Amino acid sequence: MRNVKRLWGIIGCLTVGILLLSALLITRSSPKPDQTQPQRTQPPSQVKEDERIVAKIGNRLITFRELQTALISQHGSELLNVMLDREALRVEGAEAGIQIEKAEIERELKRMQQGYESETQFYQSMKDQLGMSRDELKEDVHYKLLLERIATQNIPITDKQVDDYIKIHPDEFKSVIELSIAQIIVSSREQANKVIGELNKGADFAILARDRSIDDVTANHGGDLGWLEEGDPFIAEEIMNAAKMLKVGEYSKPITVQQGFAIVKLKDRRTKSDPNRSFIRDNVKRELALQKAPPLKDIVKKLREKWKAEIKDPVLQ
Repeated sequence: MRNVKRLWGIIGCLTVGILLLSALLITRSSPKPDQTQPQRTQPPSQVKEDERIVAKIGNRLITFRELQTALISQHGSELLNVMLDREALRVEGAEAGIQIEKAEIERELKRMQQGYESETQFYQSMKDQLGMSRDELKEDVHYKLLLERIATQNIPITDKQVDDYIKIHPDEFKSVIELSIAQIIVSSREQANKVIGELNKGADFAILARDRSIDDVTANHGGDLGWLEEGDPFIAEEIMNAAKMLKVGEYSKPITVQQGFAIVKLKDRRTKSDPNRSFIRDNVKRELALQKAPPLKDIVKKLREKWKAEIKDPVLQ
């Protein structure tokens, strides 16, 4: 459940990141109030804003207008629908008296940080990979929680149902073992044996990973994969199984992986448990209610119909 939820959240963040970029560009290009006057009263810099050069390749100049047109063509419909969805949720939440507290948003963000070494690393990763700031992530989580609350507001879940679920699924609530793993990936067994030989002579694992590993994602970070839960489905089973057998500080023999051969090092191991029983129960109650609720996309569709959302521009319909 943890990994599936995390993947769902990251995919959602990626989509919203693209849409927010489109929104930023469209907003920056929208006319200001004083730009509605006849052109003779406008400074030349305002008149030609759309023709501002934003990029160049060879003799080809790309203007802000071209960029705006391309963004609207590719993402305009998606962006407009997200805006309508969020507005429908906002007015429905206001009518129903539903409020999402800051503490709820922070708690959800903490859940999304599972698998990251620290909060700082999580937010930096979201910034580097998705271009999303902390405030943009908070806004996305706010609307996600608001939708869930609207969908489940009339679905009662008893304490007994929560207790029964926890008893039936004990593995979801036990302490979690996390491993800090690094890897070196090479293309042949001969190269793998050379790496093992240098490690046996005292070579630094991170430096060898940087110089020898063919895995572009981790090489520049010394082969570091970060903190991972045992059984993480996004890590090759061979690498995870090898790491689980190691003591802290040890490295494995060459193991066969899809890219060639891997040498795995266990940097650290820790047991992670969630002492907040109240949070666990609230989360279970939310999940059980969502299972009984209609599909969330159907909820949004009905809200748009209720609040008479309509796309007027035929290009964006």
